[in-house]
Amino acid sequence: MSLRVIFLGTAGSVPTSKRSLPAIVIQRKDELLIFDCGEGIQRQMIQAGAGFHRKTKVFITHLHGDHVLGLPGLLQTMSLLDRKLKLEIYGPPGTEAFVNAIQRTVQFILTFPLEILEVEDANIVCEEREYELRAVWADHVVPGLAYALIEKPRPGKFNLEKAKALGIPEGPLWSKLQHGSAVKLPNGQVVKSEEVLGSPRPGRKVVYSGDTRPTENVVELAQNADLLIHDGTFDDELADKAYEDGHSTASQAAEIANKAKVKWLILTHVSARYRNVDVLVEQARKIFPKTDIAEDFMKIDLPLKDS
Repeated sequence: MSLRVIFLGTAGSVPTSKRSLPAIVIQRKDELLIFDCGEGIQRQMIQAGAGFHRKTKVFITHLHGDHVLGLPGLLQTMSLLDRKLKLEIYGPPGTEAFVNAIQRTVQFILTFPLEILEVEDANIVCEEREYELRAVWADHVVPGLAYALIEKPRPGKFNLEKAKALGIPEGPLWSKLQHGSAVKLPNGQVVKSEEVLGSPRPGRKVVYSGDTRPTENVVELAQNADLLIHDGTFDDELADKAYEDGHSTASQAAEIANKAKVKWLILTHVSARYRNVDVLVEQARKIFPKTDIAEDFMKIDLPLKDS
């Protein structure tokens, strides 16, 4: 099962002819996890083939316009397409008031249930059977969050030889063992799953910083991540401006990746001043070689891990 990350918008603050405003979608099985909703996100989703009728959760990092003004259009488009599945929206305090204002002032009726969950504390904000979403406070000029999608470990590989040697008949008992349950054989013998399974296989981890200055909170959240998507708004010559505006330079993002021992760093939230982004990549790669820069509609597939 692949985990696909699609960059729908990679600009910072204002769009350009090649970059839309911040939005990222992670496709996992039949579910969409959307991080930030820049203006025009629904058009970007159409072009990316993401769809509007899947189980969907939206995670807002902070309430600056370039990260949330696409939400009204997304809600309306989903309604016009007669969505029925519940939509969950997570975000910092103020998210519910923003969404309520949209519903109160814009004349359209939702065709689906909407649940808004405001994040008060840095912790697990959403937990499913196979994964959890964690959040920490970033360091921006307004309250902002960074998020991590963390898959839970999968059972180890099923050993056919051992199962046959133990006399376990092929069928439902095999399935139960593969899912971690003990089974009772016709002769009364109890077989535990660890007798026929290898070591648990680790899940994947994707971290999205949102807008932030360098912060140890993100370092801790991103420990050993397979992918860190980090604010890389400016080059190193604009470090003072980056700090003033609550952002990171390319090199600062690379330092975070180094400290966190991530496998891959992708810079996003690129300032419109950079027609050529090579300077950002070059500066980051001097510190963290496995660095790339996001482009609109770039897709990344993270395969399952065997060990």
